[in-house]
Amino acid sequence: MKIIPKRMYLLLFFASIFLILSTLTRIIFYIWSFNNLDFSIVSLVRIFLTGIFYDLGTISYFLVPYVLYLFLLPAKFIGSLFDKIVTYIAYFIGTFTLTFTTFAEFTFWDEFFSRFNFISVDYLIYTFEVVENINQTYPVPFLVSIIFIIVLGIFLLGYKKGFFQATFQDNSSLKKLFPLGLTVLCVCAFFTIFIKNEQAEWSLNRYENELSKTGIYSFFAAFKNNELSYTDFYLTQNIDESINLVKKLIVAENDSLAEPNSTSVNRFIKNIGTAYRPNVIFICIESFSAEFMEHFGNNKHLTPFLDSLAEESILLTNLYATGTRTIRGMEAITLSIPPSPGRSIVKRKNNTNMFTIGSVFKEKGYKDVFFYGGDGYFDNMNQFFGGNGFDIVDRGRGFLLGDDFTAKRTNINDNEVQFENAWGICDEDIYTKVLKEADLNYKSNTPFFNFIMTTSNHKPYTYPDNRVDIPSGSNRDGAVKYTDYAIHEFIEHAKTKPWFENTVFVIMADHCASSAGKGELDVNKYHIPAIIYNLKEKNPTEINQLCSQIDVFPSLFGMLHWSYTSQFMGIDINKPNKTEERAFIGNYTKLALLKDHKLMVLNEKKGANFYQWNKENNQLNRIKIDSAFLKETMAYYQTNDYFYKKGLLK
Repeated sequence: MKIIPKRMYLLLFFASIFLILSTLTRIIFYIWSFNNLDFSIVSLVRIFLTGIFYDLGTISYFLVPYVLYLFLLPAKFIGSLFDKIVTYIAYFIGTFTLTFTTFAEFTFWDEFFSRFNFISVDYLIYTFEVVENINQTYPVPFLVSIIFIIVLGIFLLGYKKGFFQATFQDNSSLKKLFPLGLTVLCVCAFFTIFIKNEQAEWSLNRYENELSKTGIYSFFAAFKNNELSYTDFYLTQNIDESINLVKKLIVAENDSLAEPNSTSVNRFIKNIGTAYRPNVIFICIESFSAEFMEHFGNNKHLTPFLDSLAEESILLTNLYATGTRTIRGMEAITLSIPPSPGRSIVKRKNNTNMFTIGSVFKEKGYKDVFFYGGDGYFDNMNQFFGGNGFDIVDRGRGFLLGDDFTAKRTNINDNEVQFENAWGICDEDIYTKVLKEADLNYKSNTPFFNFIMTTSNHKPYTYPDNRVDIPSGSNRDGAVKYTDYAIHEFIEHAKTKPWFENTVFVIMADHCASSAGKGELDVNKYHIPAIIYNLKEKNPTEINQLCSQIDVFPSLFGMLHWSYTSQFMGIDINKPNKTEERAFIGNYTKLALLKDHKLMVLNEKKGANFYQWNKENNQLNRIKIDSAFLKETMAYYQTNDYFYKKGLLK
């Protein structure tokens, strides 16, 4: 180290600590995920070389402020009280940040099997729910104590090695500091200008890509690019070609476009038969995979009521969620559109006064209400639903809707709550509130559409005691059992109400319990159930047609024989359409079309991969791209993006 000025020793020691922590994290994640990797010596080497490359870029950002400080500090202040205070504080903040984010990465990987991404950015915004969830899930005081012990240990190690003393006693000239300092600045500039986080995704195996990344770098990349422009990042074709193809695919035989030559899918949906207007209660279950139900092969008997209810209902057996988060499910369900790249429209600007399923209910004279057991401020839910004609019933903590909204907001009071955790009140409590509001609407002779978002099937998996045979807070199985129990209690109470006979219940998940898989997109991790119960003149049946979350309400409207004006890209799966069975799935950066056991995946690098999906073993085998399939995939996603940007979803 003789060629390195002693003034730089502490800076290099700090960089070494980060590289060691990051490498240890990568090794542990590698072992943790080994069964999901396509192991080879080449992939192993590439993972760690790519990882070290991004580690070096990441640490350069941490080093730049102190490098500039060393450059600018006059020689007479070296070793002064000011110099010592600045150095000690910077060193403590830096080591604490590195240690804390290392621990945070483990909790994030435990839930999502991913480096930090858009979800972590959202979690930074909604600190109350996230901090409470962490506090109720992990032994926080113990973990914080460990973090401080590690930080103290790193501090003492640096002190014992004499790095602080060397820094304060060395008065090397700027000329001696310049080579290493300039190197740090150049590395930082190089990563800022030329390197993107998605360049770490060199493999078709998702786990290998995530292991190649660096958590902190991924976090800031997600923070910077939380809303992706489709035209900038994805494959495109002539927009008129895309729109015209979508029209051909979604317009049914009896439908008529309002303006056939316009850039719009605004059309009149005509259904034959006598229309009737039941109340509709929609239960959107948090993180409910199809694999939880015995009907789909589960042998743990987690959902005895829902399995029995499915036998009395219309059950959609081949339905796929569009995404991996609640707000992605809400986007699909309410707007009936394929997933948007990057941030969900629920959290974007210009997302009010849109054409939603609530618009159709309003046209038929319904009162639309959104029920949420937590604070609807979270994930911008109140802003979205309130700005699109829904009244709000939630467990608010004081955040109000904007002044330009006319939505009524009703708070769930303390005396209406028997159990509450980080995410909100238990499912039983929200259902009790729904029953009360339904009674009031019945008395006023007002038909109602209630959109209920549950919370209990989410970490920390806590719920009232003595409800199911798995203790509260144990695991996901217990939360699933409680979810089933609460719905059973709700339906039984609803049966005693005078409005029950004229009420249809729709039960569907927002997304699956997990989405991590080996391939770009794990198709099985998007498989969700949907149950339509108490629909008159419809016998219990199974619909085995491949369909998307965006098709559920257009199909329900068809079952009710409603004729209405629509801008939905979802279709009534019971009507003859010009398209083959299809579903849309995606995450924040991957957009895919599933059809005939084939999957076309568009990525944010203006590329596409085409796979044959083996449903039996859930394997994706890459095949030669089908140009017609690619055009159709681009048409759906490009058209959706165009409609949003041009205000045509209003």
